[in-house]
Amino acid sequence: MRVVVQRVSQASVTVGGTVTGAIRQGLLIFLGIEESDGEGDLIWLSSKIVNMRIFDDTDGVMNISLQEAGGDILLISQFTLHASTKKGNRPSYIRAAKADKAMPLYEKMIEQLQSDLGKKIATGIFGADMKVALTNDGPVTIIVDSKHKE
Repeated sequence: MRVVVQRVSQASVTVGGTVTGAIRQGLLIFLGIEESDGEGDLIWLSSKIVNMRIFDDTDGVMNISLQEAGGDILLISQFTLHASTKKGNRPSYIRAAKADKAMPLYEKMIEQLQSDLGKKIATGIFGADMKVALTNDGPVTIIVDSKHKE
């Protein structure tokens, strides 16, 4: 699993003109799932996201986790995070998991993040054409891949 984590002061996702998820201070997370991913990947990644110290403490140093900051999460599925651009000009998405594998893992990731954070998270709609709006705070943008744990 691969995520792009953005610290935001606000973010929202709209599907067909309807806002399906919105947060204020917190993390906007784009989640890409590949065929080789499993439950162990999402457990590790969820813990990493919730405990990553990327919020400012009273001295203005990034030393506070999302959980400590009381922030929220907006989770968006994004298969294009596993695009391969090695050949030609059209990206290949062969490593991205098909919906029958990715959707259950996406749903388990929602449950895991909610459990680890201790509150409900906001989401997009899996497989939908989504419009995402955000204000990146910092900017802080971090890529984390469960295949690169060490």
